[in-house]
Amino acid sequence: MAYADPMPENAYRSRTAGQPEPETRPAPVLELHDASLAYGPRTLWSGLNLVLHPGEFVAVLGPNGTGKTSLFKVILGLTPLTHGQIMVGGRPARRGSPHVGYIPQHRGGGTATVRARDLVRQGIDGHRWGLPLPRRAVRDRVETLLAEVGATGYGNAPTAVLSGGELQRIRVAQALATDPELLLCDEPLLTLDLGNQRAVVELLDRRRAAGAAVLFITHEINPVMHIADRVLYLVDGKFLLGTVDEVLTSENLTRLYSTPIEVVRSGDRLVVMGASDSHGTFDHHHDHHHGHDPHGDLNGDPHDDLHGDPHDDPHGDLHHDPHDHLHRDSSAAVRGRSGSA
Repeated sequence: MAYADPMPENAYRSRTAGQPEPETRPAPVLELHDASLAYGPRTLWSGLNLVLHPGEFVAVLGPNGTGKTSLFKVILGLTPLTHGQIMVGGRPARRGSPHVGYIPQHRGGGTATVRARDLVRQGIDGHRWGLPLPRRAVRDRVETLLAEVGATGYGNAPTAVLSGGELQRIRVAQALATDPELLLCDEPLLTLDLGNQRAVVELLDRRRAAGAAVLFITHEINPVMHIADRVLYLVDGKFLLGTVDEVLTSENLTRLYSTPIEVVRSGDRLVVMGASDSHGTFDHHHDHHHGHDPHGDLNGDPHDDLHGDPHDDPHGDLHHDPHDHLHRDSSAAVRGRSGSA
């Protein structure tokens, strides 16, 4: 397990059972070396070393404003590192990379003027420059993607009439349009019921099994605990990186939050309980806001609708849509409780 600030003498990075030794693995799809990101005097994270190989699933946890979405912006080439190096698919991170697919959080309904297949098509040619792809090739690719996520039956439906689960399937299809090596999932289960959460997780697990690497921002570890190889937990400039069992312990979270935290395993689920500190870093619920275009993610570059806490990236208003303040802990899988647990 890797620690930051400071690095204990006994820190180690473990390998998930069953994974091949590093020398026999395929080339990594994502590499962060001694990576740091800061805005003015505030450092979101520093000394981050993360190497993600094909078929790996890493869950990214932590309260709002700790740099989870900013990490995605760095990978997508929207924000430069303050220090260190990043490589995506063996090349420096760049905007519009076909190596990366992005799945946003579910934030409500679509629009009557955009069909499901239109949204999928944006993932194919919405970020392209130069000559367009042949129309028949695009149409065939859209049909293949709709079938892959089980959405053929409503491909012609306006996105406004789709349920939350149906719309997330379409967003998954859009993210898969370029057959990416890396999937960035920004709380894609948020507001979905349990059945649709399972359906989306199954789609992502199938893609992971086919070789894609997955980086998955979530406040709720339980829906993905059975497929998560590792956890990256970010809190107030510090982080832990290791397996679920290594990272999510009472001792580790107490250290990260600087307040007593208790982690209890109940069957195949984890419940985290703790006292809120003076900054509210553990009890991090956010209210809904609606003073913006609810369809911002349906237009333009599918990589360009990152939704982070405004404290996560104080300069983010220069390059992201107004949904960027909607991170919140709706499912409270990592629960904060006032007073004693």
